Formats: sequence, C-alpha cells, structure tokens
Amino acid sequence: MKRWIPLILGFMICATAQAQPGGFVFRAESRMVEVYATVLDRRGHYLDDLPRDAFRVLDNGSAQPIVSFENSATELSCAILLDTTGSMAAALPKVKNAIHRLIDEFRENDWVAVYGFSAGVETLQEFTRDHLAAKRAVSRTRAEGNTALFDAVSRVASDISSRNGKKAIIVFTDGEDNASVLNAQRAIERAKKMGVPLYTAAEGDALRRPELLSQLKELAQLTGGKAYVVKNLSNVSSIFDDISEELRHTYLLAYKPPEAPSGDWRQIQLSLNGVSEYKIQAKAGYFSY
Repeated sequence: MKRWIPLILGFMICATAQAQPGGFVFRAESRMVEVYATVLDRRGHYLDDLPRDAFRVLDNGSAQPIVSFENSATELSCAILLDTTGSMAAALPKVKNAIHRLIDEFRENDWVAVYGFSAGVETLQEFTRDHLAAKRAVSRTRAEGNTALFDAVSRVASDISSRNGKKAIIVFTDGEDNASVLNAQRAIERAKKMGVPLYTAAEGDALRRPELLSQLKELAQLTGGKAYVVKNLSNVSSIFDDISEELRHTYLLAYKPPEAPSGDWRQIQLSLNGVSEYKIQAKAGYFSY
C-alpha cells in the first residue's frame, strides 16, 4: 500500500466523551488527547465519512484505543479573532467583507464567536448559531489602539477550549504585538496546552516582521492549524475559503494518554486501515503534563 507521508496531530485538554444522537459530545472531566485530522486521496480530494475503526493511533509507538470520535459532518465551534488596531483602518473594510463570506460558509449547526483586539481583547459576539448576529458584530468593529495579539490569542484559546466537540480559532492581524502582558513564548505554551487548532492570517506591517511571522507559524503548527501570509488584500477571501473548506472536512479523535513524566514530548502517529494512497494532515505530537 502506497502512503503519502503522514503529518500528525495531538494535544492535551481535559475532556471525556458521551454518545449522543448523530455523534459524540466531549465533556470536561478527565485528561484526554484530542487528535484533529483531515484525510486526502492522491488527487487532493478530502475523504469524508470514514468510520472510527478506519483510524489507528500510536502514542510513542504504542497503539491507543480511540475513546471518542467525531466525523467531518458534526458541528464546529469557531472563534474569529480580528485585529482592530489603528493600523487596520485601510484594510478593515475588505477584511470585514471576507469574514462575512466566511461566516456564510458555516453550516446551520456550527457555532461562531467574534472577538476584536487592540490594546485589549473584546468579545464582540459570544458563541452563537445566529450567523447574522455574528456578521453584525464584525460590521461594528472600528480600527483604533495598539496591538495585544498574544494576550488575545491566549484569552480566546481559554474561552473556546471548554466547549464540546470540534473547535478552531481564526486570527487576522496586520502588525507586531506591542501591548500584550504575555510574551510570545508564554502565549504559544498556553495555546499548545489548550490544544485548539489555530489558523493565522498576517497582512500589512506584519509581513515586515520575520520574528512575528515565525511566531504565528509556530502557533499554527503546534496546534494543528495553518499560517497564511496575505500579500494582497484581494486574496483574503480565498484564504478564508481554504480554511473553511478544511474545517468542513476535519475529523476529531480522542484517546486517554499513557502515563508519562510531565513535559515529555509524545509523538503521535495517525494512520488508516484499509485505505490506500492517502495523506493525513495533522500535527506531530504533544507535551505531557
């Protein structure tokens, strides 16, 4: 069987799962490893509707039983974190339109929350299935103030991590952090522990900050998301389309991790049984704690 080189995903949160009609619901009760993954065939098409027993999970080479499983059809909670600093004044109208289009792509049963950040982070719309309300929250944003990017990422990751089921955070920023209490490394460590996939889009002055781009890439890679560079604002919608497409085809698996010393790096290998010529997109592992 030919296999494309699998990438891997796994991270620590506190959760268990209970069967519910139409899938599994994760409950915050015991320590679990969540594994987010997308599966593509050799032509790059997503493979949906795979059953739980099609997946095999190894933790440092040891097979682990999958305790909970959600396929690509189950609901998603997505937090949109938008840079509303003063430097966003020119870009904000186009970004708002792109986010409206992104929200329109979510399914009726998907939850959306909207946050804005400048010198602090503000909840513009709590998690809702009323997508029109989420779009109105985006429309109300105004560009002003400094940039507290890493505080905002940490806060939103904390908010969303307690929600049941599949989760994701989408961040748009155009500048370097100049107002956070947390430094980049602390924010990265917290985001890793929360374990929510983070998708970042950087534009404007951010593109002239190699260290910031590296930090955003690290945040995305360590949480199982992706980092994008927006060289032209006309490309924002296509980037959000790509993120939306991936989120619609994401699986979520969970297993109880083996005992390990705190801080150990645990490699996770995710593979498929009985499926040839596939590619798994996910993250490489997690730090035990």
